Amino acid sequence: MSEHVPVLLERVLALFEPALSMPDAVLVDCTLGLGGHADALLAAHPALVLVGLDRDPAALERSRSRLAAHGDRVHLVHAVYDELPAVLSELGIPAVAGVLMDLGVSSMQLDVAARGFAYSQDAPLDMRMDPTAELTAAEVLNTYPPGELVRILREYGEERFAKRIVERVVRERARSPFTSSGRLVELLYEAVPAASRRTGGHPAKRTFQALRIEVNGELAALGAALPAALAALRVGGRIVVESYQSLEDRLVKQALTALAKSRTPDGVPVELPGHGPQLRLLTRGAEQADEQEIEKNPRAASVRLRAAERILEAA
Repeated sequence: MSEHVPVLLERVLALFEPALSMPDAVLVDCTLGLGGHADALLAAHPALVLVGLDRDPAALERSRSRLAAHGDRVHLVHAVYDELPAVLSELGIPAVAGVLMDLGVSSMQLDVAARGFAYSQDAPLDMRMDPTAELTAAEVLNTYPPGELVRILREYGEERFAKRIVERVVRERARSPFTSSGRLVELLYEAVPAASRRTGGHPAKRTFQALRIEVNGELAALGAALPAALAALRVGGRIVVESYQSLEDRLVKQALTALAKSRTPDGVPVELPGHGPQLRLLTRGAEQADEQEIEKNPRAASVRLRAAERILEAA
């Protein structure tokens, strides 16, 4: 397995510094993964308490070992991040100083071929972030109606050739069900026109992304998690989100900018009490990794980072 390198680590540390230096600071890492960001933040803030969530039990076990040196400051929970309110309630934590979301598929999931996330290796069509969940990529590919498959590829993969791909999938699955990623990749090479392959990256990239998002309910979970995470922030608390594709980044942008606006009705000459912006945006648009970081860590190439600070109590 390749060495895990946390993306934009120095920037994440700098953005959280004021919030996590507050007394009784609690940070929720909603996507703990292999614990790279969490370890660095705990080391930088000796009084910080971490609540680490992950839907992948294997990732939790790896992080449990990595973070053991921080003792009882660490609370790890097997949960999807849209379960955040229930997790905080169970732990008796009313508000937090920081929320970190490092979205998408983790390094460990990509590097373990048997998980089926990487189109570069032939593996079972699984793609479950939580192996205890029921739905797999094979089931989606073999049982979903053609129209639903087209929708998923278009919406979640932004795949221009969705209809063409699905026609071939339906024809092939009638001969025998899909079980391996290699067979799907072969089909995608045939279905995606050569001109697009030359300019649009690997022909499997968008379809694999779409299947992964559907299997794990990623956008629905993020859509529910963002408002819950923002509501959990105390005044002065900060949220940092790293997205790796445009659909995630769009949801993050919408959630942050909506609360960074005044709710005083147009035409009212003064700000109504309690109607001012709840958030202050800490980034101008989405920040990206520089060439130096991308050279060291190619997975940083697609990152889009957004951050905000709560400046008014949640309404």
